[in-house]
Amino acid sequence: MQASAECPPAAPPNMLTHWSDEPIAYDGSQLRAHWVLTRFHLCGDALVAFRGPCRVRNDEMADLADLDGPGIAGDDMVHFVWESFAAPDLLLAVHRQRLLSAQAREVLADLAPHHVVRRDGDDLFVGAGKLSISIATVTPVSALIHFAVNATAGGAPVATSDLQALSVAPAAFAQALLSRVAAEQASILTARAKVRAKGEWR
Repeated sequence: MQASAECPPAAPPNMLTHWSDEPIAYDGSQLRAHWVLTRFHLCGDALVAFRGPCRVRNDEMADLADLDGPGIAGDDMVHFVWESFAAPDLLLAVHRQRLLSAQAREVLADLAPHHVVRRDGDDLFVGAGKLSISIATVTPVSALIHFAVNATAGGAPVATSDLQALSVAPAAFAQALLSRVAAEQASILTARAKVRAKGEWR
């Protein structure tokens, strides 16, 4: 009888994470290969978070639908930039983007249980107010995601909701989401490694 092979509990995540206390103004130029490396000295797959205003320049718009829109802006947001070198595949990046948004909603359900946060695709809403913005794109060497949540109200060209209205501390939200995403990615790698190919046991 063949002995079963069991994987140990998930190893520490190989995806690097970092919360920066230094304010950074996001303008879209941060969504490029190796910005995380040059800014934070993190080499490899990484998810970083920081707080700051947002004004995406027209020449940095990644989503064609936004070119003729009202603009992407906010006076005070919590930003996440995720770079993965596993596969510069846009479809996979969009899947990660949707998972990131869903996990952000889960974190807010824990931190603000008395509020209803709704997810529609990669966007989060509280009532009619838009809570988040997000985009996924690729470079020749990596896949990139920007996800941001309004920390306080102001500066957006559309009706918004924000963390302050939910009584959620921005740093606490960011650090909880960083931890959750890293754990999920480690679990995914473990799940992939313990599956044998069809016919492998013959």
